[in-house]
Amino acid sequence: MTEKVLILDFGSQYTQLIARRIRELNVYSEIVPFNKVPELDDTIKAVILSGSPFSVREERALHPNLEALIGKRPVLGICYGAQYIAQHFGGRVEQSETREYGKANLAVIHKKEGLMAGLEAGSQVWMSHGDTIKEIPTQFELLASTADVEVAAYGSKPGAFRQPVYCIQFHPEVYHSLDGKDLLKNFVIDIAGCTGNWTPAHFVDDTVAELQAKIGDDRVLLGLSGGVDSSVAAMLLHRAIGDRLFCFFIDNGLLRKDEFEEVLKSYDGMGLNVKGIDAKQEFYDALAGISDPEKKRKAIGKTFIDVFDREAKKLTNIKYLAQGTIYPDVIESVSVHGPSVTIKSHHNVGGLPAKMGLKIVEPLRFLFKDEVRRVGTQLGMADHLIKRHPFPGPGLAIRILGDITPEKVDLLQKADAIYINKLREYGLYDKVWQAGTILLPVQSVGVMGDERTYEQAVVLRAVNSTDGMTAEWSHLPYDFLAAVSSSIINNVKGINRVVYDISTKPPATIEWE
Repeated sequence: MTEKVLILDFGSQYTQLIARRIRELNVYSEIVPFNKVPELDDTIKAVILSGSPFSVREERALHPNLEALIGKRPVLGICYGAQYIAQHFGGRVEQSETREYGKANLAVIHKKEGLMAGLEAGSQVWMSHGDTIKEIPTQFELLASTADVEVAAYGSKPGAFRQPVYCIQFHPEVYHSLDGKDLLKNFVIDIAGCTGNWTPAHFVDDTVAELQAKIGDDRVLLGLSGGVDSSVAAMLLHRAIGDRLFCFFIDNGLLRKDEFEEVLKSYDGMGLNVKGIDAKQEFYDALAGISDPEKKRKAIGKTFIDVFDREAKKLTNIKYLAQGTIYPDVIESVSVHGPSVTIKSHHNVGGLPAKMGLKIVEPLRFLFKDEVRRVGTQLGMADHLIKRHPFPGPGLAIRILGDITPEKVDLLQKADAIYINKLREYGLYDKVWQAGTILLPVQSVGVMGDERTYEQAVVLRAVNSTDGMTAEWSHLPYDFLAAVSSSIINNVKGINRVVYDISTKPPATIEWE
């Protein structure tokens, strides 16, 4: 039975960071919408209320059921959560005279125990709120202040509730709060009593046992992509059910250069039952004349379903379809306040289970990307699989701006292969989170020898990230970029210009489409 910390999401941009910081303490954390709180069973050791873009003073404020939480488990309110608890119990929340945003320091720590144990005056924290707590309720006492914010932290008085309640107006989950991890440790380990035993080894043992219990003697089909998520999912399933796992690896003609053969070879010796399927022409036919990015994704998804379904019918007694879904995919599909805006279709193909009549199994659905890699290491997988850069489900189709042709794919594959191989040659591959090349739908004038050229331009993209939710552009050395540019232009006929993308996410996305 895995102990957990429940995080109620009020729509804050930092909610996932709270979950990540808790997990760094080897304690499992789970995010749920503020209005869909499950029954507090014995596995739930504590509850955290996140921040929010909303104000507790607005008509559209989000209202959690505090009666189901306060006194039942230790509670930590962060920002909006702290303000809501203050207002609920009779405190006073007002709009700040000035927006409290950015770095601040705890000028006074009034009580150096409990949540604030080990923290010292001067500790840097991160503020991000437009409202501020002017008065705390009578059941609570002041814990910490900054020079500008008197109520930076407050907590319930001894005996006020059956379980302690702590509230802070700063964000301990953000790296700028330098002692934030210590504060969260105080709450999760010392106050809530979590054991901190949620490790990759623990996850593997629990997941294998759960898969065995769920699947029984049935057979499972998994679509491999060669990426980290599907590979780790395959190894977990293989450990659980052995040769009753069947894997397809479909060549959609949109993979990196020679990737189909290399990926199939990489699975050699892992004991997986993998069938490679060459379906390049079917995908090219489906994409013919389509330039809109969303229509490309849908065409690829439909073709994938058709090919996968056709091949699956050659097998018998398959009861489950396995997918490499990870936690950001799950979180992004749930809105705390109405339907989420669709930025782009998700890479896991939703139509497969309905069409094939299969049950879904997703062994990684509660892990972040870096956690998936650690589980892969625990499973003994090779570094070249675990450390592979993320690659989009639609492949090069969304790195070719405009319509797709085999000739454009070939051009991009050659340029991209030079870029990725140079990253490895210069020892930079493992220092960036993801890298790729984008083929632009423009031509530019160039000079090669004594001749004027009018050829394609490509963009090099490299970012550093933890899980892809936010990303910084990678500061690659100029000599490296010069070498890549020279090599592409000299060796790939049809490209005469190379540029480098220095956009962060947000506001840009990692992929161009």
